[in-house]
Amino acid sequence: MSMQETIQTGKHYLLDTYAQVPVVFTGGKGMNLIDEEGKHYLDFVGGIAVNALGYGDPGLSDAINKVVSEGLLHCSNLYYNKVGVEAAKELCTLAEMERVFFCNSGAEAIEASLKLARKFGHQSEAPRSEIISMMNSFHGRTYGAVTATGQKKYHKNFAPLPQGFSYAEFNNLESVKALITEKTCAIIVEPIQGEGGIVPSEPAFLRGLRSLCDEHNLLLIYDEVQCGMGRSGKPFAYQAYGVKPDVLTTAKALAGGVPCGAMLTTGKASHIFTPGDHASTFGGNPLAMAAVREMVRRLSDPAFCAHVQEMGEYLRAKLEQLVVRYPDLCIAVRGKGLINGLVLTVPPRQVVDACFAKGVLVASAGSDVLRFVPPLVVEKKDIDAVLAVVDEVLATL
Repeated sequence: MSMQETIQTGKHYLLDTYAQVPVVFTGGKGMNLIDEEGKHYLDFVGGIAVNALGYGDPGLSDAINKVVSEGLLHCSNLYYNKVGVEAAKELCTLAEMERVFFCNSGAEAIEASLKLARKFGHQSEAPRSEIISMMNSFHGRTYGAVTATGQKKYHKNFAPLPQGFSYAEFNNLESVKALITEKTCAIIVEPIQGEGGIVPSEPAFLRGLRSLCDEHNLLLIYDEVQCGMGRSGKPFAYQAYGVKPDVLTTAKALAGGVPCGAMLTTGKASHIFTPGDHASTFGGNPLAMAAVREMVRRLSDPAFCAHVQEMGEYLRAKLEQLVVRYPDLCIAVRGKGLINGLVLTVPPRQVVDACFAKGVLVASAGSDVLRFVPPLVVEKKDIDAVLAVVDEVLATL
């Protein structure tokens, strides 16, 4: 079957949930994806911040292959599995949290956090169930997660949505204060908004949220599905801000490309669920847990996160040069570590498509941002190569 035949077959059998680019990838090596016809693409999308170690990483491959060779790909959570327990201990240590629930995706981790928050609220003398989210946020596409998402375009055509959510202005503490009532049980926030356009939190905003949650006995939930697992230059973005949540959700790069999500808890959030409150059939399976352990091992090396910080600074400096060179096209650079965005005056899709034609993969975020979330093992030469292509494309607009 040729690449075009594969694409046509996919269009026939796959539901239309993605506007897919007409390419079929069959392999990868290092920073490059390889299509069915052998063309290489320098990848600064990374599966949307998933493939943190690039492609064909020996350590990740060995960890996964060991589990496959031992024959235990799945073990019901009715029982313990050794690699799952080890992964739980190591991830909690890295995240400086106390306990963890494993699932299979970011949306599932968010759903778990929303259920946890609601049960926490119902344990009060006067039951509380309302959750404050942020405008322009993104938390996933399942019903609870999409309702928590503060963008109306994701709500359209899916009413009635679950009740009990309100939306504050991001980075505006007074806006949050105005929404707190006697029925509020939690606040959920992305330390760095991803799909909303790569917008970092202001440190004072997160500190203010922590104070509000302490004052009103609310759970503070961080969505680090995209910005966690080293992406910010720290193992978790909250560690870069120094403001700790009660609940932390993560996924994407958690297992280096193997589907996995997690909700981590500390303090009062760690003893809310009891057996039967929540579950995941495949959550914590040995295959995913082996991959999690390898990711945690890598992130536990200070040199790894130092590299992310160094490459992020280098990338932002190069992007700032584009702002100077093309003031009519490029407005600003936003980001932290290796989650960065170039704010444009033209639709980012124009740049994305032109870069794709030249063998470079970048993505958009929001309506006006070109997103760069490469594998965390990126080097300066890769950044130079990608931004040279972006420069070429901008010069034609």
